This record gives sequence, structure tokens and C-alpha cells, in this order.
Amino acid sequence: MESGALDFALSCFVADGDRIAFVPTMGALHDGHLALVAQGKELADRVVVSIFVNPLQFNDASDLERYPREKESDLAKLEAAGCDLVWLPSASDLYPEGFATSVRVAGVSERWEGEHRPGHFEGVATVVAKLFNEVVPNVALFGEKDFQQLAVIRRMAIDLGLCDNIVGVPTVRETDGLALSSRNAYLSLDERQQALALPRALEAARAAILSGNAIDDALGEGRNSLLEGGFSRVDYFAAVDAETLEPLDRLRAGMRLIAAAVIGSTRLIDNVAV
Repeated sequence: MESGALDFALSCFVADGDRIAFVPTMGALHDGHLALVAQGKELADRVVVSIFVNPLQFNDASDLERYPREKESDLAKLEAAGCDLVWLPSASDLYPEGFATSVRVAGVSERWEGEHRPGHFEGVATVVAKLFNEVVPNVALFGEKDFQQLAVIRRMAIDLGLCDNIVGVPTVRETDGLALSSRNAYLSLDERQQALALPRALEAARAAILSGNAIDDALGEGRNSLLEGGFSRVDYFAAVDAETLEPLDRLRAGMRLIAAAVIGSTRLIDNVAV
């Protein structure tokens, strides 16, 4: 749908008094994305989904190039899920010639993914701000799997007054525990099996912390188990405050365990609440 048609459809929704739920995606949809649509249908009258592979949030051109694009499959899934409107903007729609503005969310974006993917969260915040300005949703839904992204968007939405209801939807997992991700398609059969070390390490660290073990010891065990399980690099394995993403050294309400690690050529992230 082009921007003019989008504006017309949205104006019809508003004229009918409908509440609008918005789910921004980069496509290659799986059951995790569809869970966002399902939650949106419970919270609003209409669900709008955008599909846009955002170049601003990739700091590796080859990663952008190989990111899966499955338009026809995505549209079929959204139709079956009861999505009301799908918007597929182009880069020129969102970033016309001369575009020179970026949105930076200080603090919550600076550690973890921010350190390992320079510019990533500026790209995320910029595109989400643009999408919010177009759709003007009553509620927007994001998966908790990208937990730091969720925290960045919540901070931005509050600070800029873009959407006063940002909903985090729990991570959807395979039956064996692996978090659903578009990047799982990059894994070989052996890597897919080894990748289970990530959710298992997080759950083991969670159990250890709740049992009274020292947090540093639990985190160290988690990092070691990933390397022993087949991951070649652990970018971080940390206990953080769920709102600020600052590291924690003692158990308290709102603690989250977050991790990022590389297996083969694929970088996976995951997190669990403590």
C-alpha cells in the first residue's frame, strides 16, 4: 500500500472511531510476529502492520543484503491472522532525498547492543518515529525478544509523545526453547541444535540467581556454557534493570538476564525475566 492509500485507509478507521494497533516489522514473519498481531486484535479495533527492512539499523552491508525478504508469504500469513492493513513503504518513502535527521535515545541505548552494533538504535529509533508519525497508533506492539529495543522505543515514545501505549509481548519459542527469530533461518542443522545452549544458559543462570548464588558466578557459568556448547563468541551475558538496562550485581525486582552470542555466522540474542 502506498502512502496516499495508507492515509485514506487510516482516516477511515479514525472516522469510524476505531482504535488502531500498530506492529512494525522487517518481514520474514514467524509466529512471534503473529502473536503481536493477535495481541493487537485484543487491544484495538484495527491492526496495521508495516513491513520494511530498515537500512539505517544495519551496520554491516552484507547483513542487510542477506536479510530474508518473503513478501508473498508474509502477506498470506497476515491475511490469515486477520490483519486489517499492511503497509510496505520503500526507502524513498521514509527517507526522501536530502533526509538528514536521526533520533538518538541516550542512556538505555548505549550499552550491550549499542556497543556491539554502533548506530543500530539510532536507526531503530529514527524509523519507528517515522512510522509512528504516519500511522499515529493508539497502541504499538513489540516483542520482548529484542528487549533492549523495546526499552529504547518506550523511552523515545515517552520523551517525544509519539504513542502512549507501548506493549511488550512475551517471546515466542520453539517447543525446545529456542526463541523464534528471522535469523534462525541462517543456522545449519548442527548449529540449530547447538543454539539451544543459549536459552538453556539463561534459564540455568536465572535458577542459580533465584537459589541465592552470586550473580557474577551465575553469569560466568552462563558465558562458559555457551562457549562449551558451540558458540564462538559471547558479546554479553548480563543481569540488568529492565527499565534502564544498567547492570545489576544483586537480585531485585525488575531484573532481566540478556545475552548475545555468535554461532557459525549467525548472531543470536535472547533474554529472560528474573
